Amino acid sequence: MRVAQLGEGHPDVAVVGSIHGDEPCGARAIERLLIEEPPLERPVTFVIANEEALDRGVRYVDADLNRAFEDGGDPRDHEYGLARRLAEEIAGCTVLSIHSTQSHPDPFGIVNADDEGAGNIVRRLPIEALVEVAENEGRPFAIEAAELMEVEAGYQQSPRASANAYRTARAFLEATGALPGRREHREVPTFTLGDPIEKPTAERYQVFAENFDRVEPGEVFAAADERELRADTPFYPVLFSANGYRDIFGYAGQLVEG
Repeated sequence: MRVAQLGEGHPDVAVVGSIHGDEPCGARAIERLLIEEPPLERPVTFVIANEEALDRGVRYVDADLNRAFEDGGDPRDHEYGLARRLAEEIAGCTVLSIHSTQSHPDPFGIVNADDEGAGNIVRRLPIEALVEVAENEGRPFAIEAAELMEVEAGYQQSPRASANAYRTARAFLEATGALPGRREHREVPTFTLGDPIEKPTAERYQVFAENFDRVEPGEVFAAADERELRADTPFYPVLFSANGYRDIFGYAGQLVEG
């Protein structure tokens, strides 16, 4: 884990990248900011979380770091130790965690539905949608942060994701007052995460629905081999892709605002 600080004093703002080693965009954005040394008005902690997995080009070494904050992890796992160190480094901070995805090319935010402060900040970032999740829905919100928000910056390992990650990180620093600049609150479509949509056993999967676009009842949204899958009820695909998850296509979100 690489931890660096810009600005004098005790940071209460943090940017975290590359929790997953196959998502280099966050690390690239952080490295660019550290080289530039922008004129910060508040001190900021920067964390490249899983350097070993990043160097290997794998998602994780022993266990998914996003899940290693939960109790019951194996202390022998590489990510178990990283999780505890990361939690210490960003405790009490307002945190942006940068990720990438196989589901969507443009940035969207993910926040705990009960975290009003994070929701207010992430709506000032250059995102096209916001997903609100409950604490029991498997996202890594167990960290004791003041506010914690994720941004999915784009497709994994793409130049576009790296550019989006850098642009989003700078916007976050402006939105928190760490960098000069005014970030206006924006109205963006907001969705609940919803229930997972499972994949039937198959050798090949296809997805026809677009993330955040409404799927109507009876519409074909995916295929498993030659079998077409049709919607029973309307939903909005969230984190939907053919190969992003092993057992699910993604989530059947619902529009709550926008």
